[in-house]
Amino acid sequence: MKRACFLIMLFAPPAGMAAGDATVDLLSGYRLWPHMKTMIIQPGHPLEGPFGGIHHIYANAKAMAGLSSGSYADGAMFVFDLLDYQTQDNTIVETHRKRLDVMRYERDGFSTTGGWDFASFLPDSQETRVTQDVKKACFACHVAAKASEFVFSEFRP
Repeated sequence: MKRACFLIMLFAPPAGMAAGDATVDLLSGYRLWPHMKTMIIQPGHPLEGPFGGIHHIYANAKAMAGLSSGSYADGAMFVFDLLDYQTQDNTIVETHRKRLDVMRYERDGFSTTGGWDFASFLPDSQETRVTQDVKKACFACHVAAKASEFVFSEFRP
């Protein structure tokens, strides 16, 4: 039986580093967080190139509280797990992970992005691949959700 690799993101700046320059360490457990939603981007969608596949969104306890109240506390995190898929026998079946993205809230740490930091990882990688340009691109998309604190997910009891 193949053993699954579970990851969460912990954003913590090394000593002497500003919060906005935080590095990301990977730990286990995010798939135990509440699962917010699943979405599938299929061929023909404008975002198919970078985001085609099955999207699973997870939220930690602070993010869940923020979804309920509309206000996020420091440490609120969402994980966007993007998996490729195949169709077989009129079903859509998950295959390999394409990327793992995270957004974490820190009110005073990321003022240029509404308090959110963004990180992106290659499949099953322990290395971040986000550059400032990618962080800017993430936020440029999330600006469309400014009315909901830059979060696309909604609380669904």
